Amino acid sequence: MSTFLVAAILVSGIAAVTDFRTGTIPNWLTFGTIGLGPPAYVVSALIHKVGWQEALTAYGGASLAGIFFCGLVPMFLYSRGSIGAGDVKLFAALGALCRPYVGVETEMYCFCAAALIAPARLAYEGKLFQTFKNAAILLVNPFLPPDKKQTIEREMMTWFRMGPAIFLGTVLSAALNWRTL
Repeated sequence: MSTFLVAAILVSGIAAVTDFRTGTIPNWLTFGTIGLGPPAYVVSALIHKVGWQEALTAYGGASLAGIFFCGLVPMFLYSRGSIGAGDVKLFAALGALCRPYVGVETEMYCFCAAALIAPARLAYEGKLFQTFKNAAILLVNPFLPPDKKQTIEREMMTWFRMGPAIFLGTVLSAALNWRTL
């Protein structure tokens, strides 16, 4: 099944390049992967002489479960305005290719890569301390009375493109799971 890990690396690599250059992750890439992942697993299982029922449930079903489970946390973050819709779709697409266990592990590595890259990028741009201040305000505001809450201008918010971090996390996960999937 290492073919699916190679596909995950390719999909996340294309997404990283387009996200870095344009700030978007193409729908054809994410929806195409989500649509082709489960049938590809079923075909792969049938080629390896697995019965129809097992191919549909164990392989295709696991790919569908990967889409669901790998989309849960990103969907919550998207609903809070923390990440973009393309990132959510990319995580779901990686879930289709990596299935639930490796998919969620990949997602964890992606968020770890983002947690390392973001502060370095902010420090390089001279925005690190202002971002920490904004984060503290956002963290404390829900607990303050309405007259004490501070507002943050939209221009003061910092946006981070997750595509490159998702690629790095996917490469790490693929390297660690090369023989297990």
